[in-house]
Amino acid sequence: METIRLAIPSAAPGGLDCELGAHFGHCDCYTVVDVADGRVAAVNTLPNVPHVHGGCMAPVEHLAGHGVGALVAGGMGLRPLMGFAQVGITVYHGGPAASVGQAVEAFLAGSLTPFSRNQTCGGGCEN
Repeated sequence: METIRLAIPSAAPGGLDCELGAHFGHCDCYTVVDVADGRVAAVNTLPNVPHVHGGCMAPVEHLAGHGVGALVAGGMGLRPLMGFAQVGITVYHGGPAASVGQAVEAFLAGSLTPFSRNQTCGGGCEN
């Protein structure tokens, strides 16, 4: 049984019913979903770690330290995208998902695309 720990930037208080955070580094928290055999096995939350503009490597290291293997995000810069790749976390673009639950459903359905360089922003974007 393969388990994947998926993190989704979320509005407080986190959970499947919460709004998806538009930008991974500026979210209130992360909803962490353990996916086993194509189903949700557990749902928890992690706080976002404080960091300054351009210091998004702190959240990358925070998520990697909690065993996250995949992330769904609406927006991020190139530097954290490269950081996630270096620590073995695959980043998917959240697309039109409005809630964490919708993002998880899209992930389970295999309909999310890996985040690409042309989707990154220089900071402050809300894609």
